Amino acid sequence: MSPRSDGQWYPPEWPDRIRALAAGELTAATPRRAATVMLLRDGATGCEVHMLRRRTSMAFAGGAYAYPGGAVDPRDEHPVRWAGPSRTDWAARLGVAGPAEAQAVVCAAVRETYEEAGVLLAGPTADTVAGDTTGDDWEADRAALVARELSFADFLDRRGLVLRSDLLGAWARWITPEFEPRRYDTWFFVAALPTGQRTRNASTEADRTVWIRPADAAAGYDRGELLMMPPTIATLRALEPHGTPGAALAASGDQDLTPVLAQARLEGDEVVLSWPGHDEFTKHVPRTRTGGPSA
Repeated sequence: MSPRSDGQWYPPEWPDRIRALAAGELTAATPRRAATVMLLRDGATGCEVHMLRRRTSMAFAGGAYAYPGGAVDPRDEHPVRWAGPSRTDWAARLGVAGPAEAQAVVCAAVRETYEEAGVLLAGPTADTVAGDTTGDDWEADRAALVARELSFADFLDRRGLVLRSDLLGAWARWITPEFEPRRYDTWFFVAALPTGQRTRNASTEADRTVWIRPADAAAGYDRGELLMMPPTIATLRALEPHGTPGAALAASGDQDLTPVLAQARLEGDEVVLSWPGHDEFTKHVPRTRTGGPSA
């Protein structure tokens, strides 16, 4: 990766891929739907968010800080015990075609949070949440979910649990740029850490997890100490004004879910890479291979 003054993740192969896309030599991959959750808690000095650092060996965003999340599993559409806003209401909020698709996105958010952070946004009833989920039997079920030996619907059913969609607030939607071979259409959610539960690094994709104030994480990015993708730092900055998890959840209904998709356009001797509405991420890439990206 080219040296940078901030922590923006910028793979060395991107300039060539951007040039190929601009020249019509690259066919964009279809993005997979995905969901990620910004878990929040009240810390000693304010609201904190749970982040994990992806292993440097990962093909996508290795070494970058992110939130628990992952791709939608086709089985996330299987009927589940459900509490909170209706699937139809979620479809309208998320901008998807119907209730089954909305359920799949919300289900993926809850499932991935449990798989990667050990936190479960579900409970025995529509107004309760599971307590400690760290026992051996819980871990066996979590491992079976990760291995896709168990669907989330079956997991909830066998434990008599209800998915608490009301504990989530939709926050943002970003789509991986067209020149990236691994593409995701990702919804970002906020949720408060349930009382009695605790996070842990349950992901094989991460080598570190932290609880950190959004402002401190953003400052680390600005200093070039914490590597992040544009959606991560953008959502962190949007979280900064909200001093408590409750305030962030209350504000989630007003967040714009218009998909953010990077654009690459030709301007003279440069290809300009930009994320609409997020000018800080704009990059200028020479049309030839004589140099790297510039800010």
